[in-house]
Amino acid sequence: MQKLGDFKLPPFFNYPPYFTLQPVRDIREKQVQLWKELILEFCRFQKIFVIGLEEEFPLFSNPAIERSLNHEAREAFLSALVSEGRAEWLDKGHRKCLILWHRIQEWAEIILNFVKDNGLEDSVMTVEEIRTGTESRGTELQGIDRTILVRALKILEQKGKLALFKGSSADDEGVKFSI
Repeated sequence: MQKLGDFKLPPFFNYPPYFTLQPVRDIREKQVQLWKELILEFCRFQKIFVIGLEEEFPLFSNPAIERSLNHEAREAFLSALVSEGRAEWLDKGHRKCLILWHRIQEWAEIILNFVKDNGLEDSVMTVEEIRTGTESRGTELQGIDRTILVRALKILEQKGKLALFKGSSADDEGVKFSI
């Protein structure tokens, strides 16, 4: 089985036709599904939140079989994730894609569990501490994309679970949990 670092690649990754968009609808649907799953699993494993369509991305080529996805295929697979709510284009030109291996609502639940597990129910933290602080080390929140984190926090704020407050800079935006 081929690996990319510590990540085990699925068998289809060594099958050259999967690096070309398939013309037959049923086969293409299966191809798109396999690529969507692979992209989400790889991004979760590597904690990748943004894929640049025109940048090198390890999954988009397989040197062992001398194959790479063309621009159309990359955009098709990422657009399929977007249509399912598992990704969002960050620009109108579809050059950068935010990958949501957890949906925003799921991230909100992860934050709630993190707060409860660490006894932070009535505490104050900065947004940056949630991403990089001691408590988040080794958790899914470690290194979370700031855009995703803030959106998940806003969902929790709307539910009355916390209050967000602005600091003098983005680094000192605060969160007061009230769970």
